[in-house]
Amino acid sequence: MRFKKHVFICVNERPEGKKCCGEGHGMALVNEFKRLIKDQGLQVTMRAQKTGCFDLCAFGPTVMIYPEGRIYGKVQLSDVSDIIELDLKENKVVTRLLVELPIVS
Repeated sequence: MRFKKHVFICVNERPEGKKCCGEGHGMALVNEFKRLIKDQGLQVTMRAQKTGCFDLCAFGPTVMIYPEGRIYGKVQLSDVSDIIELDLKENKVVTRLLVELPIVS
């Protein structure tokens, strides 16, 4: 795997009247993740990028961290630095943002 950590940020846009991550500043989140990752010299081992719908609109804006598969919801610009510091750098869960979904078997 090329990157130690990969951050996927939903930027999906839905028709007016339907909740979605994109309207909740999805691209602003992408840009902030990219900026802080680069500013901290982490771009060699970590990557942030936009993605389409995770089908988790009720929790939006959503961010997924791989390879762990963690999902963070209702992410605001002010949360980006905590996600980078705690999750990406220290591999600790940002519990206030964690979306816990039932495992389907």
